[in-house]
Parts: sequence; C-alpha cells; structure tokens
Amino acid sequence: RSSASIGVTLFNDGSYSIDELMQRADLSMYEAKAAGKHTVRFFDPRMQEAVSKRLNLEQEIRRGLLSEEFIPYLQPQLDDTGCLVGAEVLARWQHPQRGLLSPAAFVEVAEHAGLIETLDLQMLQNACHQLALWQQQSATASLSLSVNLSARLLYQTNFVERVLQILKQSGADPHRLKLELTETLLLDDLPGAIARICELKAHGIRFSIDDFGTGYSSLAYLQQLSLDQLKIDQSFVRGLPSDKNSLEIIRSICILASSLQLEVIAEGVENHEQYIALRELGCQTFQGYLFGRPMPLIEFEHLLP
Repeated sequence: RSSASIGVTLFNDGSYSIDELMQRADLSMYEAKAAGKHTVRFFDPRMQEAVSKRLNLEQEIRRGLLSEEFIPYLQPQLDDTGCLVGAEVLARWQHPQRGLLSPAAFVEVAEHAGLIETLDLQMLQNACHQLALWQQQSATASLSLSVNLSARLLYQTNFVERVLQILKQSGADPHRLKLELTETLLLDDLPGAIARICELKAHGIRFSIDDFGTGYSSLAYLQQLSLDQLKIDQSFVRGLPSDKNSLEIIRSICILASSLQLEVIAEGVENHEQYIALRELGCQTFQGYLFGRPMPLIEFEHLLP
C-alpha cells in the first residue's frame, strides 16, 4: 500500500511565476508531512511568512555566532548549608537591535539549522576560560560550572577530542567542569554515549542528568553510565510542599541517588517552603529564583563572600 502527502496552491492569473507556484506547493507538501503524512494541505500566505521569518532568524544566528554575540549567563547553585558551590551556564543572545534574548527566541531555530553544536561549543569554551581564571583565586577555586550538551554535539565523531582540546587550551581543571545531558538524548545512541562519557570521566570531567524523572528514567542506563549527579526537574519542585505525588517522586529519586552514590540537585526552587521540603527529602544542592536568576558574570561574582 502506498500513501501520499499532497501540497496544493491555488492561482487564477499570471501574477506568479512557475517557480513561485512550485515553491508554494512544496511548502504545503511539507506541512502535510508534518501533520502526520497521508494528508492534503493548501498553501497559506502565513506559511511563507513563517518560513521567511525562520530563514532570516537563521541568518542572524549565523552572524551572531561569528560576532560572538552569544554570552554566558550564570545561575547560582548552593549546597544545603547555603554555600555557593557553582553555577549553570545558560546562553543569552546580546542582539545588536533587539537587546538581550533568552534561549526561547533562538534555540529551536538553531537546532533545526544545525547551529546548536556551535553554540554549545562557544558556551563550553567560555565556561572553561572562566574556570581557569577562578582557579587563580582562593575564593573561587572550588566553584564548578555546568554546561548543557545537545545531541548534535555529543554524537559528533570528534566530540571527546574537541572537549579535551578546549580544556587544554584554557588550562581549566576538568574536575570543576560538569556536562549536563538529558535522558532522551542518551536514548539516541546509549552505547555511543557510554563510550564518550567514560572516556571524558577518565580525565576528571563530571556528568549530570538534566530533567531527571521526565523522560525514560531507567535503572539500566543509570547502572551503565558513570554519572555524578541527578537533576530533579522543576515540574516536581513546583508542586512542593502540598503535592503528595511530587513529594514521593522526589523522595524516591533521593533514595535512588543515595544508593548509587550520586549527588542530587533540584532546579526551579522559587520559595523557602520548597527549599525546606527538598532539604527534608534529602536533596543536597539547589538552583532557582530563590537564590538568583541567571545573571552576567559580574553580578554572579558579587555573590561571593
């Protein structure tokens, strides 16, 4: 049995060229495929507008990466005694016309355009450079930085070599660098992920599973991967302390982590009640608006004692 996805455009005069009509029909066909295939979609001028807008943004991202307009913001991470232990590195775009942009404005397009690995590498380079500077001062030498990795970057054939080269060039202590992965990212190629993680851990780099509990949490991959930390997703933290289901899920994660000798960090901590509940459940490290929003480096360093 065969099926078809059909894109249709309508016209009744000669105001459009053949190429324009074919392009519109082609756009409509891809809309039909995106809608689940084996269906029909007609061209809508808004489709063309959306595509043009996306292409323009893609070109701006390429220019911004070359001009180093993407800058690291740091969100503080504290331990259960209230001491600053490090930060998560989060990308922001200092756009020359539109001002400071959050990832919501550019990450999806960067992923579709194949630019996300370049952005990840820039954030990794910034993090390692900062760690190297912090090593020279006693007040900051113990701080660590967490950097998010995309699937595109993790599964590049030369990923391990590139990370080690960045560390060598910066002079950063690999034990102070933490790479964050998502569960769904690991499922793309678990054996490949295991090999890369083990090779980098042999050099001292640490690994954390981001958004733990929202993907395909598996004891099998936790057993195979040599991880250091589980990061409790903010969707569970948000319901504390009244949501009994969230309480039990977080308690189970903390017990599991303790048995596997893993650290636990909770993200999205926004009020004192959530913080107290997490401490009572056995969580050791915290991140969220209660302690600080993502901020530029100069503001982050003001938090240091």
